[in-house]
Amino acid sequence: MEPNSIYHLIISNKDFLKIIYGLLIGLFCFIIVLRTDKLFRLSMHQGIRYFRNAFFFYGIAFLFRAIIGGIFLIQSGEIAYFFISSFIFEFFLISAGFFLLYSLIWKTFESERVNSSLFNGKIFVFYLIALVLSGLDLTLGGYYFLFLSQVFVFTLATGISFNNLRRDQGKHGFPRFYFLAMLLSLIAWMLNAFAALYFNWSQIIILNTNLINAIIFLLFLLGVLIITKK
Repeated sequence: MEPNSIYHLIISNKDFLKIIYGLLIGLFCFIIVLRTDKLFRLSMHQGIRYFRNAFFFYGIAFLFRAIIGGIFLIQSGEIAYFFISSFIFEFFLISAGFFLLYSLIWKTFESERVNSSLFNGKIFVFYLIALVLSGLDLTLGGYYFLFLSQVFVFTLATGISFNNLRRDQGKHGFPRFYFLAMLLSLIAWMLNAFAALYFNWSQIIILNTNLINAIIFLLFLLGVLIITKK
């Protein structure tokens, strides 16, 4: 089958595939959360704790869009799907990105262990920013602030993870996975932004971006499985 025919087949069934895609990413996140939670309880490392939270929120975001969003899409059409699910999906997505970044910089802001990594003053700031950005995008009818915030977050995360990789000097495998995943995440968000802002939501670009996203989550899953196995 020719590539163009494959693209056409996928695009023509995109709504159904969105549900499958969301369930798959949600499954990846569920496994990552379970494994990293076990690792956190053994090590009590705060960075692992916030890393776990990031994928907990990613899992909620993608499962919500796959299950709840899919139901509304089938029953009410595109308009209802957008207004009901996009705000919640974007909130959890932005919050997850903040958690990933915070897992790299938490030592700068915390001198001692906090009782809750989901509900404390610093994390509430992330939630507030995510609510504001999601609300602005819902009001304006686009994903401009989502793209801007995530490109910013993953630019910082890529730089920090690269410095961590240099300091590690190849002693451990996870910093390598982390840097590669952060870099691919940045590329994926930039492609999403270009697809929306300059190519009028080109389905082919979005399809390729979703493939990159799946690879990113798979990389994280493999990295976590390797580290927790050791």
